[in-house]
Amino acid sequence: MKFVCSQSDFSNNLSLVSRAVPTRPTHPILANVLMIADATKQKISLMAFDLSLGIETSFDANISEEGQTTLPAKLLNDIVSRLPEGEISLTSEKIKDDQTGLLYLKSASGKFQIKTISADEFPPLPTIENDEFIELPILTITEGLRGVLFASSSDELKQVLTGVHLKGTADNLEFAATDGHRLSVVEAIISSKTSRHEEDRIVKVKNLDEFSVTIPARALRELERIIHNNSDSKVVQLQIDDVQVIFYLGKQKLTIRKLDGDYPKYHMLIPQQFEHIISLDRKTFLNSLERVAVLTSQKNNLVKCIFNHKKQMILLSVETQDLGSAEESIEAKITGKSGDIAFNIKYLIDGLKALSTKEIKMQLNEGNKPVIFNPLGGLKMTYLVMPVQIVK
Repeated sequence: MKFVCSQSDFSNNLSLVSRAVPTRPTHPILANVLMIADATKQKISLMAFDLSLGIETSFDANISEEGQTTLPAKLLNDIVSRLPEGEISLTSEKIKDDQTGLLYLKSASGKFQIKTISADEFPPLPTIENDEFIELPILTITEGLRGVLFASSSDELKQVLTGVHLKGTADNLEFAATDGHRLSVVEAIISSKTSRHEEDRIVKVKNLDEFSVTIPARALRELERIIHNNSDSKVVQLQIDDVQVIFYLGKQKLTIRKLDGDYPKYHMLIPQQFEHIISLDRKTFLNSLERVAVLTSQKNNLVKCIFNHKKQMILLSVETQDLGSAEESIEAKITGKSGDIAFNIKYLIDGLKALSTKEIKMQLNEGNKPVIFNPLGGLKMTYLVMPVQIVK
């Protein structure tokens, strides 16, 4: 294998696939990245795979000899990212046993020699046999993931909750995530009849049949990064079978193993009637929470919200024995009688950052029952938070 390419192209694509290299590989070859030079297409393909998440990408190069090999991902990334901009040349050769070899890398500043392992050792990425592709607008995927990813669990013991549940029907596309204490649901409506004002908010989906899949949040964060760095594509293609999900975006491909298990019936958790409805400015609420949060600690991260119907105000109160206390008042439109409720302050801040509209609606009932937050206008999103019982 012998080729010349741009240092920036190689570095950017290598950095992308390296995110699928496991920190503690179960087999030495998984610490490597697979590199394939295709002389016919004049393209270099890079691939990494941790047996659950696979990332594949390609870029243009001047290839004089095709071939394939694998190299230590971290070492190669550390070298290439530090090279000066400009052209670099790479040549690989096999050693006698045919399972190992050497890669010679040259740049304007110097040269490197790196040991390689045969590509035969690298596990192939799973494929999906059917030719059915679902096409989803980038905007839909971006808004859906932004609205729910933060609510997924990090507890590996609750494995199905470490993912995002994606559900498609003839009428809508729904994203949901929960960690057992909070739930976020984003719904994108599918319709052929819209007003001009609504056009940008409607999903134009191709080949959408009913489907339901739970995808690891970690993998979807990688999809977010790829979308962010890929301004050319307006559509994501999606393939699903019983085990795998594959996303295609331009020259990048993500292969993801689905999470096993039944996702909770989260719609049953969302109350339909409320005793109190509060409308308020999202940014004002968020800024006040972030200020009083300075006085919270790992032992006590609670904020008490006292809503006063007569004054049409909400008082935010934080008290930590070792640090001190803080209070802030904000204006609100309150229907229903006065009362109070307490939350994990982090859950409120996370949700308010995701809601994104200028005004939001907060709906609640008496006691330790779920509280619902919705944006007023724009994205159709429901954020449910379980309150914390106040000891009086």
